[in-house]
Amino acid sequence: MNQSTIQQVIANFTSIEQALEHFEIEFDSKFINEYRVPLMKRFNGNLILAKPDDWFSARRALKNAYCKIQRGRLDPHTRSACRGCTTCQRR
Repeated sequence: MNQSTIQQVIANFTSIEQALEHFEIEFDSKFINEYRVPLMKRFNGNLILAKPDDWFSARRALKNAYCKIQRGRLDPHTRSACRGCTTCQRR
């Protein structure tokens, strides 16, 4: 898949759930319903900053957005890791 093809695929998504399913990222529907707009904004921002050239780089942009929103919900004074975040599962 070249850069223009992956960008066309991303442009055809009508919801963030479609993107998460396409990139095989597990998600919590309650979390998505609550943080849909910030997640979409961060994902689009990541796509603007680093143009995805394949499926893996586009997936990384979405996972990074998901993780950033998850980590933002945590208490900054503790060292706890995200629990539902797929990026932080290995921590």
